[in-house]
Amino acid sequence: MRFLVIGAGKQGSACALDLLLQPQVEKVLMVDRSFDHLPDYLKPHRDDPRLELRKLDLRDSAAVRDALAGVQSVLSAAPYYFNGELARLAVEAGVHFADLGGNTEIVIEQLKLDAAARAKGVTVIPDCGLAPGMVNVLAGEGIRRLDTTESVKIYVGGLPQQPEPPLNYMVVYSLEGALDYYTTPSWVLRGGKRTRVDALSELELVEFPAPIGQLEAFHTGGGISTMPFDYEGKIPVMEYKTLRYPGHVAIMRPIRELGLLDTKPVTVDGCEVVPRKVFIEVVSPKLTRKEGRDLVALRVDVVGTKGGTRAGWRWQLVDRYDEQRGVTAMMRTTGYSLSVTGLMQVDGRIERKGAFAPNQGVPAAPYVAELARRGIVIEETEIR
Repeated sequence: MRFLVIGAGKQGSACALDLLLQPQVEKVLMVDRSFDHLPDYLKPHRDDPRLELRKLDLRDSAAVRDALAGVQSVLSAAPYYFNGELARLAVEAGVHFADLGGNTEIVIEQLKLDAAARAKGVTVIPDCGLAPGMVNVLAGEGIRRLDTTESVKIYVGGLPQQPEPPLNYMVVYSLEGALDYYTTPSWVLRGGKRTRVDALSELELVEFPAPIGQLEAFHTGGGISTMPFDYEGKIPVMEYKTLRYPGHVAIMRPIRELGLLDTKPVTVDGCEVVPRKVFIEVVSPKLTRKEGRDLVALRVDVVGTKGGTRAGWRWQLVDRYDEQRGVTAMMRTTGYSLSVTGLMQVDGRIERKGAFAPNQGVPAAPYVAELARRGIVIEETEIR
């Protein structure tokens, strides 16, 4: 098995690490503009002959085509705006493609590669991280098990194991990305119709096993990507909410409403500044903890009927920082999800060809089993 991993940041590096830990993997070509900040957990693998690091500008299509030669699957942890063109080049080269998504409009464009991908006998699967990604695979499995689905409710949060006021939060991937989710309306299904709801709205409390306890959940954008489009008119209720420790929204909503997260420049002492950039610059150092230990909490509830009676399933996960390797829970659940998808593309466990969302073609049983092999254990229970 030969892979091209695009991006040497947190998630791309975690993806590459997981691939290198699999004995069946013959080659991992990792590309980025720079490798100055390669994480410590990859350093022991620098002498592994299977790992090649190559500097590459993703705007150079010829260089990308050269990198595609000789690999079987491309796993992109690049910024979302590169993924449309990367997917097209992968299909052109007859290579599988998966990415972490991040923008629903680009995903919709990628799905238009379906016929071309089928003709080449490859798969294009956007949104293969945690959310979107893992949650879509689980929700899709629940929907397929039921005769009729009444509701799909998804909750995910990346959190510090030891919360500290005032926000009880730490940066677990990108503060800028988190603020995008806090300011972008979320697509949900209400009465089977696609509806947009305000981010940070419809606050509710969700109970997780001790020592986590009670968390608050609220709408944010992007967590389930195209699922409200896929199931419009078929499922009455579908929604995604982010999890935080109680009290988070009570602080973040006024910050947003005061304009501190706006992206429109304002003039201060004759200088134009963007409020959100200033906010990130001031707040990010206070929420970034080099030695911080994180966790990821996840719950997917799918409820409906089967055989004329009420039925449903709950999938729940609590994953924690890997003390042995120094890999965060967010990297494990996101980067490893991408690598597992790539492995299943290449070895044929993802049988469908073409371009599709994870809920439409990634089989849940082997996917969940692969994650369990990595200590990412998703518990499944029936809902009656």
